[in-house]
Amino acid sequence: MALGKRKPLEQPLFITFGDLNVRPNPYYESVNKVLAAHQFDSFAEQVCAGFYDDGAKGGRPGVAPGVYFRCLLVGYFEGIDSERGIDWRCNDSSSLKLFLGIPVNKPAPDHSTISRTRRLIDIETHAEVFIYILKILANHGLIQGKTAGVDSTTLEANAAMRSIVRRDSGEGYQEFLTRLAKESGIQTPTREELAKLDKKRKNKASNDDWHNPNDPDAKITKMKDGTTHLAHKAEHAVDLSEGSHGAILAVNVCDAAVGDTATVTDTLVMATANLAAIKDDERVADKIGDDWMDEAVLDKGYHSKQGLLDLEEMDIRSYASEPARGRQKWNGQLDARDAVYANRRRIKDERGKRLLRSRGEKLERTFAHCYETGAMRHLYLRGRENIAKRVLIHAAGFNIGLMMRVRYGLRKPRSMGRWACALFLALVRCLWLVWTVLRSLTKLVTMNPPTFLRSPLRYAA
Repeated sequence: MALGKRKPLEQPLFITFGDLNVRPNPYYESVNKVLAAHQFDSFAEQVCAGFYDDGAKGGRPGVAPGVYFRCLLVGYFEGIDSERGIDWRCNDSSSLKLFLGIPVNKPAPDHSTISRTRRLIDIETHAEVFIYILKILANHGLIQGKTAGVDSTTLEANAAMRSIVRRDSGEGYQEFLTRLAKESGIQTPTREELAKLDKKRKNKASNDDWHNPNDPDAKITKMKDGTTHLAHKAEHAVDLSEGSHGAILAVNVCDAAVGDTATVTDTLVMATANLAAIKDDERVADKIGDDWMDEAVLDKGYHSKQGLLDLEEMDIRSYASEPARGRQKWNGQLDARDAVYANRRRIKDERGKRLLRSRGEKLERTFAHCYETGAMRHLYLRGRENIAKRVLIHAAGFNIGLMMRVRYGLRKPRSMGRWACALFLALVRCLWLVWTVLRSLTKLVTMNPPTFLRSPLRYAA
């Protein structure tokens, strides 16, 4: 065979669709079939009709609501954190264009179009789409709603700590430290002197004194890894009923500086409202029982006297892990005492222990899928409302993925690659262990050979 040379690339002027050999992705094709069976596009166009005009004014052509929401679902399924990444991925893949319903000779929505559509469509409409996906899950028998587990996590904001300014004077952090150093007698402070001065200060990163002008909703928060960042808090209410698969019932993006005991009631109210919306729909009303949303499973961060009393007023039985606080005094707090003791009895019986175990299994899994593999732990949006819109559709994508796995046996497009990689690594690990054992046995035999392998002349005498 003769050695060839790379020639300049010349694209054909015309090409037929058959020559492209476009094949739909099996997973996305199945998702489209489920959405089409439940008239998702008609519903999206109906609820978003108020945000579109007749086109008489001209301007940039809009993107269909069904295409917009599918673009955000692609962000979850493919693990893409930014809308620029969604734009690039959809334009790069012909199978994703088929999922969006766009001809292969047309471009997918530009990232600026996706961003503008997100800003125009309000958060209530995004919540309606999330509830509609819940109704699809209820139609497949995946929503029970009797017991809800609530937990929260922090999402790193798209704002830097070095950009924070004083609320009273508008000074930056470096300017503020320089002024303090000059007031203490250091006229030309060095970086080392400023760092030393800053180390001795108390409450140096208080949200009452500092904020970021680029994202005022972001709050200074200690993250899960111990570092300090500007962040938002996302709180999930997950179905933990007996025999459930852990569908997300509600998502609440809230102030990261507010404690869990202050936000849990809002999240449970949202979950109750979503379940009521499912119950009011006659198409799926018989898919969910009448005794729904009367139990809440919580971790010890939600345990407080007032919090347990609030749950009792909502007719919700609490299963909250109790922190080690020592002996408490109940002077004039008999109602709180009864609520704490009742919760303590419930978490010590077998059912309570089983629910707390399921919280670690099903509830924590939603955070791993939405924010770790779903790539939303670090945000590329600003403003709590914008973030809530994206997180809501992200959670809807998680529910769709749960339905496809449980009812149709289909995993997310990237799951099979991770599964094959994990299987390969497990095989390599097993081979390594076998080789290690064989090497150890070889050394043992060499150092202490059995009697039948030793020289017979040594035992001849």
